[in-house]
Amino acid sequence: MKRRSIVAGFAAAGLLALGAWGGIHADDLWSKAQAATPAAQPAAHAAPTAALALPNFTSIVDANRGAVVNITVTENEKTSEQSPVPDFGNDPFSQFFRHFQIPMPQQAPTHGLGSGFIVRSDGIVLTNAHVVDGASDVVVKLSDQREFKAKVLGVDKPTDIAVLKIDAKNLPTVKLGDSNSVRVGQWIVAIGSPYGFENTVTAGIVSATSRALPDGTYVPFIQTDAAVNPGNSGGPLFNMNGEVIGINSQIYSQTGGFQGLSFAIPIDVASQVEQQLIAHGKVERGRIGVAIQQVTQGLAQSFGLDKPRGALVASVEKNGPAAKAGLKSGDVILAVNGQLVDTSNQLPPMVANIKPGSKATFQIWRDGGKKDFEVVVGELKGDQIASASGGSQNGRLGLAVRPLTKDEREQAQIDGGLLVENASGPAAQAGIEQGDVILSVNGTPVKSVAQLRALIAKSGKHVALLVQRQDAKIFVPVELG
Repeated sequence: MKRRSIVAGFAAAGLLALGAWGGIHADDLWSKAQAATPAAQPAAHAAPTAALALPNFTSIVDANRGAVVNITVTENEKTSEQSPVPDFGNDPFSQFFRHFQIPMPQQAPTHGLGSGFIVRSDGIVLTNAHVVDGASDVVVKLSDQREFKAKVLGVDKPTDIAVLKIDAKNLPTVKLGDSNSVRVGQWIVAIGSPYGFENTVTAGIVSATSRALPDGTYVPFIQTDAAVNPGNSGGPLFNMNGEVIGINSQIYSQTGGFQGLSFAIPIDVASQVEQQLIAHGKVERGRIGVAIQQVTQGLAQSFGLDKPRGALVASVEKNGPAAKAGLKSGDVILAVNGQLVDTSNQLPPMVANIKPGSKATFQIWRDGGKKDFEVVVGELKGDQIASASGGSQNGRLGLAVRPLTKDEREQAQIDGGLLVENASGPAAQAGIEQGDVILSVNGTPVKSVAQLRALIAKSGKHVALLVQRQDAKIFVPVELG
């Protein structure tokens, strides 16, 4: 089976040389097909068919192409040569999205290409952070061929947004739309400079919204099938009203080129980042200090939820905002300030958008009921507010366990728990391994083998085990049958 690599970001680290190449014109194919195919005879009583009304994108392109720019970056240092598509191996967890760059051999300077668009007539340009990352010089080229050296006002890598400023006035601008109103199936238009072909227009539909990507913790991406390739990064995504609803940022590809899966940063996210970068030079994000995981069907049944929803708290940072408010491992976060959390990937951007120091109400599912907790949101200093942990599922218990010794508890920095000496059957199928520590069953801490047996006996068909492996904690659903 062909290995898959996932490609993100489209600024080429080297300008591609376009050699002589040939192509087959669509007119030629049509003429040959017509010559080889006998003329179809119309049916004697065929009912007339209504012509399908296809969208016309010309007015959108005419109104906005002047505000879409080409970005060329120069890097003075390049220390190594890398393979453009690294071998990720067979491990699916390592096949994560990465920023796409076409590396060049050791030389200086090197150049890269990207796209952007003007949001203010006095020269404010939005693009992707990875387009200008590490650049010593950034040049913005307008559609009228004028070129300006740009100043990078700010870069926010977590959302992949960068704000540039060029010294120009009375520039054409795009109109910003509402990315919250984007619907799956609606037509969209992308404009950019794939492989350096300036003002290239492609179109498609919205394939999905609020798509979570492994390296996009704070971004609920808009997925489309519009053709996007290296060089399109930072270019605008328009709706049929000619409004920008997103910034093209990443693709999924086995080859490094377009394969029908493109991802755009919602313009609402980009606008918030732009405002903070211009005002403060950085982006402030809220944090509550929890590690979360998705609520699966098995976990939902174990915790008594009517369906899989919310974000399951796998662990709580000691003395963090969530811990001080009373949240604990095993809680399921259902809503934040009245906004429902349907899936765990929705929680990080929700919390990140809360102003540090302000209070937020978290609706929690605990012990079969809903409870509200008021959390004073902290400020994010690192790269994450909530790490989404993966988990295994399905099975029926088959564990050999023993209580931890005092030294083992001190080393693991836990008060109780049972050490797994052997895992087989359902527990092994669910992913539990020798050396894991069982901390709780359905949210109830366990300190003895007898207590574990009693909890399992009354757990019904499903049980959720909180397991610690090294420094990580995760809930593992096990089907008892």
